[in-house]
Amino acid sequence: MLESLGWLAAGPWIYAVVAASILLDVFLPVLPSGVLVVGAATAAAAGTATGAMPWDVPDILLLILSAATASVLGDLVAYRLAWRGSARLDRAIARSRRLTTAQERLGAALARGGGLVVVVARFAPAGRSVVSLGAGAARHRARDFLPWSALAGLAWAAYSVALGYLGAQWLGPTWLATAVSLAALFGAGAVAAYFMRGRSAGATAP
Repeated sequence: MLESLGWLAAGPWIYAVVAASILLDVFLPVLPSGVLVVGAATAAAAGTATGAMPWDVPDILLLILSAATASVLGDLVAYRLAWRGSARLDRAIARSRRLTTAQERLGAALARGGGLVVVVARFAPAGRSVVSLGAGAARHRARDFLPWSALAGLAWAAYSVALGYLGAQWLGPTWLATAVSLAALFGAGAVAAYFMRGRSAGATAP
């Protein structure tokens, strides 16, 4: 397994690769940023199990830090771009029931001093994009949005890294461990998406 993931354990550049993928997937949700994080964590566990030198495998804490930081930076870029906005962006949001509902729900949550929806959306497919763009387009204050974005990024990064690392520790450094970890990651995304849809239905109900 370690040989198969050798490209992940080759050096410190993996942090840059993971960070770049997470930074960009707010605009391109098809990028496999979650898969990369889980794979890198699996490689770290595999390296530990085989006695590899510390500098040959990703460091768990650095992996979490780089993933969380990139997540917040990506959110901030999307937020600022939407804040500055354009007539085209405003029209696109107005045509999208999902974006419009997200704006309304996020605004209500931030006004109440809560931002659980920001954290949950980080796990849902494309939820991060919807919430970050929606917050910026609605011009919600950065001091209300960014702390929740930071919590969301840290929670997602820690969860993803833990899945890859603990999966390999419990099941061994095999492709089965990676598959189970990815299934748990996608399962969390499905639950988050279901929660978001339920909140959307509740917000639009008469």
